[in-house]
Amino acid sequence: MTTITLVQGDITRQSADAVVNAANSSLLGGGGVDGAIHRRGGPAILAECRRLRASRYGKGLATGRAVATTAGELDARWVIHTVGPVWQGPGSDPSLLASCYRESLRVADELGARTVAFPAISTGVFRWPMEEAARIAVETVRDAETAVEEVTFVLFDERAYEAFAEHVG
Repeated sequence: MTTITLVQGDITRQSADAVVNAANSSLLGGGGVDGAIHRRGGPAILAECRRLRASRYGKGLATGRAVATTAGELDARWVIHTVGPVWQGPGSDPSLLASCYRESLRVADELGARTVAFPAISTGVFRWPMEEAARIAVETVRDAETAVEEVTFVLFDERAYEAFAEHVG
């Protein structure tokens, strides 16, 4: 069974086998978590992302999917990039957000990662409501069939931490 822990802080400062990046579909960096991971991880991450774009992901990474690269200078072996859905308002389909967590854990299993650090995917500029995103994230990780031993949700602020804490119990 996977242990779930919560940390309030900066995901780029976490030590884990794999750090999950809330990426944009281009895989070439962006704002928020994506930009922070690319900046702190250094040019090796971007170089691998460019190779992925030149080979298997010419049109970018699809929403809900995940792919791994080196972690560069982060305290991790890998970065797992996943593209969260943009919240379109009430009635938005939560299955793509859940897929981000499932697919990231699937990739982690393929890599042999035992510890994974996740941000609150899609809750920044993609505007997914924090309370719903926290429920989806925690339920999906709890229900996942994975060899990952520990998942740490690294939450940027107190509001996010409290939303996730409600569901972790």
